[in-house]
Amino acid sequence: MTRRLIAILLFLLLALPAAAGVRYPLTVTDAIGREVTLPAPPKAILLGSGFNLVAMSLIHPDPVSLLAGWAGDMKDDNPEIYERFRERFPAIGKLPLIGDGVAISLEAALPLKADLALLANWQAETEPGRQTIAMLERAGVPVVVVNFNTEVLTRTPEQIRLLGKILDREEQAEAYATFYEAHVQRIRDRVSARKQPGPRVLLEAFPNPDQCCYAYGEGGIGSFIALAGGQNVAAGLPSQGAVVSSEFVLASDPDVYIATASPGGRYSPLSVGPGVSAEEAQDSLKAAVASPHLAGLRAVREGRVHGLWNFFNAVPVNLLAAEAVARWLQPELFADIDPAETLAEINRRFAAVPFEGSYWTGPAPR
Repeated sequence: MTRRLIAILLFLLLALPAAAGVRYPLTVTDAIGREVTLPAPPKAILLGSGFNLVAMSLIHPDPVSLLAGWAGDMKDDNPEIYERFRERFPAIGKLPLIGDGVAISLEAALPLKADLALLANWQAETEPGRQTIAMLERAGVPVVVVNFNTEVLTRTPEQIRLLGKILDREEQAEAYATFYEAHVQRIRDRVSARKQPGPRVLLEAFPNPDQCCYAYGEGGIGSFIALAGGQNVAAGLPSQGAVVSSEFVLASDPDVYIATASPGGRYSPLSVGPGVSAEEAQDSLKAAVASPHLAGLRAVREGRVHGLWNFFNAVPVNLLAAEAVARWLQPELFADIDPAETLAEINRRFAAVPFEGSYWTGPAPR
């Protein structure tokens, strides 16, 4: 090959447009409709909620390497999943804490010289949250709000794609978003074809014999009841749910009862989620439904009681909850759908840190 030909080829290569990918400055629209411009690829991110590390870990092989500081809510509420991250990425143990998942300490956050802050929608939609955003931006830190806990059926794939763009992991994000949408659509198509009402369902958060009760409405993980063709007895409540009385629970007398909780029974007799064995989850569910306001329900008498990890309402693996609920509500329609198989595929194809434990359980052994 002559020098002249080599020079021509080099000229043509340099003249070609750059390969497709994220270009900076990058402007994105976040979960609450704000346009945010990132001047360069973020390499020092503040996480307003530690649970958003789970979302990052589905599309990035080392999400901890991108963090400048984070909130302690995942570590405090679900120490088992934190330990799995610490084993895989020891650097997480040295990350500065900037808050508790509700409020952010600007005193802790601002000295970290971050180039991006990711806040959860529940933080951004409060007056203190709006003030925090304004102060971070005045300090030169762009703020992007993400939402994995409301309108999850549409928000989850949308927000994964948003993260993929921000982190320059669009191919990985698109793969997970497409995977999520296909699994949800499979449930939706079968329910739509059947066109008959499913069972009446009560979804209660953190059941406790000493107090009653918080019922999920039609938002968040409550949306999976309607997706599976069920009827939510708390449908008239605010979207994300509300406190109800024991009289409400007894009067609703659902066909199926589902409780949510976290590992270790910190807030409820029920223990379910990361690091929990199948035996512990089942035994604790049996103890939880022995509460006076639950024991007389038809669902309890007939053994149609189940448990879910409560923090499915904060992380984009909530499609596992959708599949579990579908199996519980209409087992004859969804006999071939197995959330355990879906979890195994997520661990194999996407998760930087495998999800281990019992994230759903039931029925309670008698």
